[in-house]
Amino acid sequence: MKKIRIVTDSSCDLNKDIAEKYNIQIVPLNVSFGDNIYTDGDIKIDEFYKMMSNSSTLPKTSCPSPEKFMKSYEGEEDEILVITLASNLSGTYSTAVLAKNMFEEEYPDKKVVVIDSETGSIGQGLLLIKAAQLAKEGKNLDEIVNIIESLKKDVVFYGALETLENAIKGGRINPLAGKIINALNFKVIVKIGNGEVKPCDKARGDNNSIKKIVENVCDSIKEREVKSLSIAHANCLDKALKVKEMMLKNHSFENIMISDIGPVMGTYSSKGAVLISVL
Repeated sequence: MKKIRIVTDSSCDLNKDIAEKYNIQIVPLNVSFGDNIYTDGDIKIDEFYKMMSNSSTLPKTSCPSPEKFMKSYEGEEDEILVITLASNLSGTYSTAVLAKNMFEEEYPDKKVVVIDSETGSIGQGLLLIKAAQLAKEGKNLDEIVNIIESLKKDVVFYGALETLENAIKGGRINPLAGKIINALNFKVIVKIGNGEVKPCDKARGDNNSIKKIVENVCDSIKEREVKSLSIAHANCLDKALKVKEMMLKNHSFENIMISDIGPVMGTYSSKGAVLISVL
């Protein structure tokens, strides 16, 4: 049985201990504030959110180089599975494919398959964990790829954004309209999937926004059997724990993971955001 190496990028927001448990190789993206460039993982989460709130412009994120991906493909394994952030949201997928072509040319006895997750953060993380579990069960690379490609559409992923500040800074929303929404204490509910992040609802206040995302997730899975729950937060663990408590009143899960929203996804979610993903 061939061993399979699993690789991803740092937008997956997997905890370090989870990545180590499943032997998932993470290639870091870059985040820059002006001329200061940081490799994701080199900057503490709370420090990142503090720097971002003090900045008049959004930090910029950039893809890893093909060489960094190629380095992550190296190892004793003959087959490598790569699952990246949605190609509609980042050039990371294209970079991973470029690295695959370069790597296979240099090592013709190796095989690399790159999957566009069509999601990101904890939605991407759940697919990675599933892939690692399938590899441990003895599934071959083709079987795992077919299963993950099928499961992509089954990932349920919603988020509640504390503020539209970053959307305003990034020119994604009219500044006046955004300031009015913020002044009214409206929180925007977004749905993530199919390579898109779409506003789908709104709520006034933190409690109502948390209630809304839990309702949206539960409505999406009431006719389905789900096993894994993943919650991520942007420097607001108390909200994540409240979400966990509310979710467990509605469903039971075999696996529950709570993690931080890292700098890559946090650039767009802003501090105070909460994400829920289920598979």
